[in-house]
Amino acid sequence: MLKIFLLFNFCFLSVFTSQAKSLTIDPDNLYPKVKFETSMGNIIVELDRVKAPTTVNNFLNYVINREYDGTIFHRVIKDFIVQGGGYDKDLNIKKINQDIINESGNGLKNEIGSIAMAKSSKPHSANRQFFFNVVDNKNLDPCRNWGYAVFGHIIQGQDVLNNIAKAKTDYHDGLGWSDVPVETITINKITLLPTK
Repeated sequence: MLKIFLLFNFCFLSVFTSQAKSLTIDPDNLYPKVKFETSMGNIIVELDRVKAPTTVNNFLNYVINREYDGTIFHRVIKDFIVQGGGYDKDLNIKKINQDIINESGNGLKNEIGSIAMAKSSKPHSANRQFFFNVVDNKNLDPCRNWGYAVFGHIIQGQDVLNNIAKAKTDYHDGLGWSDVPVETITINKITLLPTK
């Protein structure tokens, strides 16, 4: 059953990769790596398509279509999370694709350095926004309720994330949050790294 599910996701991935110029994805690469180039440094993340195939393919869809380029980390909560991918530097919300199923029961934990999908209170409402766990957040893992689906982890640049997590924040009237960075932290681009 798992093989069929993964095959479906690989076929789905090959459809949208054909839209990207000169970019190919190895369907046998179950742990693709992506590079975040931010205004505070670079972060390399290894994704897990074995345990979170739908989530990873959805994320790569945005990456391949350059939908994350020029977005920002719009929420920074000390000793908790750094969230981004949903707003541009002027805090305009970015377009979203369909919501995806929640894969929070995949065994991956919301541990320090992991990347997970943001969602609303509805379990299957994740689409484009993601967050990095700055600490171990066991309360975000599934228990009796749905959790937040982890789909990868940082393999290089944890120090960059730690510095982002120290950013000064303030209340923003338009968003209604108190944890918006005072100085904009930009995701210049996210790229899929070639397989060796």
